[in-house]
Amino acid sequence: MVWFSLSKVSVEELLVYAKNADYTWILLGMFLGLLSHLSRAYRWRFQLEPMGYKIKLGNSIMAVFVTYLINYTIPRAGEVARASLLTNYENVPFEKGFGTIVAERIADMLVMLGIITITLFLEFEFIYNFLIEKFDPIKLIITLIGLVVLILVFFRFVKTSHSKIVLKIRAFVNGLIEGALSIFKMKKKGAFIFHTLFIWGMYVLMFYVTSFSLEETSNIPFAAILIGFIAASFSIAATNGGIGSYPLAIYAAFSIFGIAEEPSIAFGWIMWASQTLMIIIFGGLSLIYLPVFNRKKQQ
Repeated sequence: MVWFSLSKVSVEELLVYAKNADYTWILLGMFLGLLSHLSRAYRWRFQLEPMGYKIKLGNSIMAVFVTYLINYTIPRAGEVARASLLTNYENVPFEKGFGTIVAERIADMLVMLGIITITLFLEFEFIYNFLIEKFDPIKLIITLIGLVVLILVFFRFVKTSHSKIVLKIRAFVNGLIEGALSIFKMKKKGAFIFHTLFIWGMYVLMFYVTSFSLEETSNIPFAAILIGFIAASFSIAATNGGIGSYPLAIYAAFSIFGIAEEPSIAFGWIMWASQTLMIIIFGGLSLIYLPVFNRKKQQ
């Protein structure tokens, strides 16, 4: 995907766009992204408190940055690492910590669905025509039904079997459920909802303000920003940190609105590179400093 993206716009052309970009908007976008990550780390503590775990804010922040950094290796591997760090440094059982992350993703998904709904309302005709061209509705429905049946069969097997392996799986799943249900046991539900909306508000805002860094993307419609943001978000979820796929997803979204290929891909690379640079810096420092921060406890 990196190769395909660079076949559309050469490195030399990207460097020209990068040279002419307004870095005030890029730095502002990086700052807004930083705020969203800090808010996510603070929100995580609300989920752990009902289970009796009061983790250090420093550990929570560094674990979140390590999550994003490791996701650049294997997709979603960062979530596993995040729960493992919590087990290592805060003695939170892995399955419970991972369960809170699952609950967190469910809350994020609900907000994402809200953003998609707003976007559908604003640009229904554009999106409908695009989906009809790309996907066969009948095949999609059959695939979803097949997945639901497989999940139901698996849970039925786990519930009735008495083998040692299945019993371990059942205990692990119970821990996940307890962690996931922590969202309903929180005393600070209002604060959790506020931080959830704040996180996604910062995501959209960082995408929006960074678009002003290039003259060619500074006047695009807000509906294009939303569709581009949604496409870019799915590219990150489906790949390792959106490497290569991020600018292509933005190009595909912006092309619906007739925005030229070169500035679309250039904006995608600028957006991805700026946020990636921030993650590499803070994620790398977190990996180094975590053992130092928890030295006394390890001793």
